[in-house]
Order: sequence, then C-alpha cells, then structure tokens
Amino acid sequence: MVIGIDGSRAFIKNRTGIEEYSYQVIKSLRDKLGDHQVVLYVRKNQSIDFEVPKNWKICVIGWSRFWTQLGLSLELFLHPIGVLFVPAHTVPWIHPKKTIVTIHGLEYEIVPRAYSAWERFYMRWSIKSACHWADNIVSVSKNTKHDLMRLYGISGDKIRVIYEGYDLEKAKIRNSNSEMNRKLQKLKPFLLFIGRLEERKNIIGIIEAFEILKEKHRLPHKLVLAGKGGYGFSNIQAVIKNSKYENDITQLGFVRDVDKFKLISHADIFMFPTFYEGFGIPILEAQSVGVPVITSNISSMPEVAGESALLADPRESWHIAEQAFSLMMDKKQRNDMIARGYENVKQFSWDKCSQSLADLITKNESTK
Repeated sequence: MVIGIDGSRAFIKNRTGIEEYSYQVIKSLRDKLGDHQVVLYVRKNQSIDFEVPKNWKICVIGWSRFWTQLGLSLELFLHPIGVLFVPAHTVPWIHPKKTIVTIHGLEYEIVPRAYSAWERFYMRWSIKSACHWADNIVSVSKNTKHDLMRLYGISGDKIRVIYEGYDLEKAKIRNSNSEMNRKLQKLKPFLLFIGRLEERKNIIGIIEAFEILKEKHRLPHKLVLAGKGGYGFSNIQAVIKNSKYENDITQLGFVRDVDKFKLISHADIFMFPTFYEGFGIPILEAQSVGVPVITSNISSMPEVAGESALLADPRESWHIAEQAFSLMMDKKQRNDMIARGYENVKQFSWDKCSQSLADLITKNESTK
C-alpha cells in the first residue's frame, strides 16, 4: 500500500498550533508505518530537518497558490495512492477513497465574531468538504467530536478521538542569552499569556482581570502578552492604550521555542481563559515547567486540564481575577496545582498519538 501524507503545513519556520501538530505527527510516524511506501507531499523551498526512512519519498509540489485543491489534486490524479492522511483539515478535491483528515476545532462557528466573513466562509467550506470526503475523521478532543456531530451532523462512528501529544523534551529548552535574561529581570513578577493576540483568545478579558487584580488587590505584577497579532488585534491595542495600567502591560511579539520555555518558567501564573480551543497545547507547555494554569471551564480545556488547573468562566473577568488571586494567596493550592500539572502532562505524548494514527492509516477495512 502506498500512503500519502500532506506535509504542507509541517515545515514552515515559525510553527504554531496546527503546524506544530503536523510536524510532530509526521516526525513520529516515521517508525510506525512499517514497510509501506510513503509519499510526503511538501511545498517548494520547504526543508525537512529530520531524516526520513528509505521507503519514504519526498514529493515537492510547486504551486504557490491553490496548493491543495489544484497542486495536490493533480499529483494524486497523475499518481494515485492507496491512502491519504491530511493532518491539517483541508482535503484535496481529488483524493483516494481512504482519506483520513484531522479536524482541530470549529472556532469560527463557536466564536464567529473573532473571524472575518471570508475566513468563516472558507473554513466552513473546507472543513465541511473534508468531513464529507474523508473516510475517517480524527478529532483532537471529545469536545471537537461533539461539535462536529452537533453542528455538521457528522456520524459519531466516522470520528475517532485521538488526543494531541506533547514533547516533554521541549520543556528542557531554556535559552540563557543575555537579552532574554535582561527582559526577565525587568518583567518579574508577571502573569503570562502566550498565543495569538486575537479576540478568540479572550485577551481583552485577561486585561480586564489584570486591572481588577491591580485595583482590588494591589497586585505588584506585570502582565506579559507574547504572540503575534490576529483578528481583532487593533481592538486589543486600543484597550491596552486606554488602560490605567498600560505601563504594566508588556507585549513581546512572537517568542521562539528557545526563549519560550524560559519565559514561561519565570511566570507566576499562566493565563489561558480562551473562548474556544480544539485542544489547548499551551496548558501542557506551562504545566511541564511547573507553572500553575488558569484556563476556561468551557470547550476542550476542562478535558485537557482535568483537575490540574483552575477553571474560570472566560466571559466573567472578575472570575478570572479571583481564581488568579486564589492561586497567589493559597500556597498549598498553588503547589497542588503544580504537582497535578506535572502528572497531567505525562498523559499526552506524540508517540501515543502517532501510534493511534498509524493504526488507523494502515487499517485494511474501510468504515464506509
């Protein structure tokens, strides 16, 4: 059997969310697909930074636009394969009968105001089409599976929940360059958010909670926001500019992995009360370096965090603030959350994730 894997999202320079998932599962699948011939489809000018097995072939598709629907479709038409795995939700128009796609979440349906009309249209079309065309759907959480069934009427029998993994080795990356050290000295003590600065991530709610902590509890901390701007970023900037505590709010922009884990490890609390997540890797990143987490009591966050984080209503800034204050004042609770976080992270591994994917990819019988 010839197995094709869409690697178009896996090898970009600054990976986030879906791109990191694609990279990690492809890397971990190398020793799990046996002697099957594997074709890894990539974009031109992408470099693969790990060794691939001898039975793997790299196929470079040179289309710069419409890479999936035209470029990959044409390649699959000219050179058919037995099974296609798409780790990033967009299935090509031409595809083998056995196609497996990973759906990471329906954020645009749950929090539509955080997306432009074009983004909502495109995501809805591409994911609905992918779910219709695919033989099997991989959902990264039970919550996402529920959303697919509830909103798109997808049969639960077609959906397999396979949790994302987490690389504990990444947590050992603690860059000690002088620039980061200087920043940390100026920032401490601080509360931290890392992710795209957009409406869906509830950045304004985090800022409002921070203002409550400063006003009501005279918190000495700063608030650090690390990440690139996304949809609604101009509104976030306006809120920061008009805040009484503007000087205590620091934006760092995109932070590389070599700096990220040192930054997280110096935070007093990791703030992640977002409105919707397909999975929620940042929760595990913070827990892996011993930082207590406040996250949302909705979407997939309770599923990923379990009882290892404090949950807050993301629509209520006062609730976020009270949970944060509780973590800072109650040392026993704080230490308990840190210990539970370390244990929680151990449940998730890319090896376990990719083995489940490999079993699904190489399974002979179709579910149709």
